[in-house]
Amino acid sequence: MADVESFAVQRRQMQGDKMNKQDSGNTEEIIRQIQETRRQLTSSLYNDFFGQGASGSSKGTSGSPQGTSAGTAAKSAAASAAGAAAGAPPKAPVQAATGPAPKAAQAMPPKKEPEEDPMETLNNLIGLEKIKHDVRELTNFARIQKARKDAGLKSVPVSLHLVFTGNPGTGKTTVARILARLYQQIGILSQGQLIEVDRSGLVAGYVGQTAIKTQEQIQKALGGVLFIDEAYTLASKTDDFGQEAIDTILKAMEDHRDDLIVIVAGYTEPMERFIDSNPGLKSRFNKYIEFPDYSIDELMSIFDLNLKKYDYVMEADARGHVREKLCALKLASSENFANARAVRNLFEEIITNQASRIAAMKHPTLEDMKTLTNADLTDEEDERISALAVAQMLAAETAAAASEGTAAQEAAAGSEGTAAQEAAAGSEETSASEDVSVSEEKV
Repeated sequence: MADVESFAVQRRQMQGDKMNKQDSGNTEEIIRQIQETRRQLTSSLYNDFFGQGASGSSKGTSGSPQGTSAGTAAKSAAASAAGAAAGAPPKAPVQAATGPAPKAAQAMPPKKEPEEDPMETLNNLIGLEKIKHDVRELTNFARIQKARKDAGLKSVPVSLHLVFTGNPGTGKTTVARILARLYQQIGILSQGQLIEVDRSGLVAGYVGQTAIKTQEQIQKALGGVLFIDEAYTLASKTDDFGQEAIDTILKAMEDHRDDLIVIVAGYTEPMERFIDSNPGLKSRFNKYIEFPDYSIDELMSIFDLNLKKYDYVMEADARGHVREKLCALKLASSENFANARAVRNLFEEIITNQASRIAAMKHPTLEDMKTLTNADLTDEEDERISALAVAQMLAAETAAAASEGTAAQEAAAGSEGTAAQEAAAGSEETSASEDVSVSEEKV
C-alpha cells in the first residue's frame, strides 16, 4: 500500500513537472507571438503611411497584396497569442503572402520646356543688328564648309576663333552662348556649352600651376566654347603666369581644333594690343566683331523688358525721368558706359526704393506692389546726402569767390597806390625841371 501511494505521489510530481514545462513553453511561445505581432503591426503601419511608391500603392486600404498580407499576418499572430494565453494550443501563424511586390510608381520627371532655336534667340535680342548679320554669315559659312567636307569636297581651313570687342553690357557673353549652340546645331561642335572664365580662372599663384589650372578649364570647354573675358589682362611683359596660360590655350586650340572654339573679349584698344603682342594669337584670331553701345531707345527697350519680366508697371511721367537718367549716365561715362548693366543697376535701384515705400504701407494692394512711380526714382537718404554735398560745394565756391574778391580788391588798391605814387613822383620831377629851366633862362 505504501508502495502504491509512493508511486502515485511520484506520478503526480512527474505530471506537475510536465505541466510546468508545458506552461513555461507556452509562456515563451506567448512572448514570441507578442513580439512577432508587434513587428508585423509596426511594418503594416509603416507601409500604410509611407508605402513604397509615390502613389501609396502599398497601403492596406488600396487593396494591394503587400498591405493586405501584412494586416492578415498581424491579426493571425495576435489571435494565436491570445489563444496561448488562454491555455489553448498555439496555432501556427499565417504566413504573409509571398510573391512579387508591386513595382513602386515612378515619379514622372518634370517636363522640360523645348529650348528656343538659337537663331530665333539671336533675332529676338534688342539692337545688335550688325552683330546678328556677322553671326549669320559665320554660321552659314561653317555650315556649308561642313557640308562640303561631308560630301568629299575640299573645305577651306578657316579659323572659327573670335575676338569680341566693346564696352561692358553690350551682349558679348550672350552672343557667345548663342553661337556655341548654333555651332552645335550644325555639327561643328559636339556639345555646345559655354565655359566663361577670366584671368582668375586661368592663372595660379605658383610657377607650374597655371598650366594645370588652365588645362582644367579647357577640358570643361571641349565640345563647346571657351569664353575668356578681359583676356588682355593675361598679357604683360613681366607676367610669366599670364604667358603660361596663353601658351597652354594656344596649344589646346591646335590639339582640339575640330571640337573647341575660343572667344576672347574685352575693351577695343586693349584687345587689339593683346592680339598684336603675340604672333601665335595674331595667326589664330583674325576675325573681330565690334559690339557698339546701345542707343537710348534700345536702353529704354531693355528697361521695359525688365519691367515685363518681373511684373512691374511704371507711370508715364516716371518713365520719362528714367530716360533722362539713362541719358545722363551715358554722357557721364561715354568711354566705358556699362550699357545693359547700367540699365539693370538702375532697375534694381528703383525697385529697391519702391520696396521701402511699400513696406511703410499698412495694407498695400496688388496695384501698389506692381506700380513704380516718381517717388521710387530717388532714395530719400541719398537725396539728403546729395543735397548736403551740393550745399557744401556751394559754400566752398562762395568762400573761394569771396577770397578771390578780397585779393582782387587788395591788388586794385595796391595798384592805385603805386600809380598815385608814380604820378606824384613824376609831378615833382617835372616841377623841379621846370624850375631849373626858369633859372637858366634868367641867368
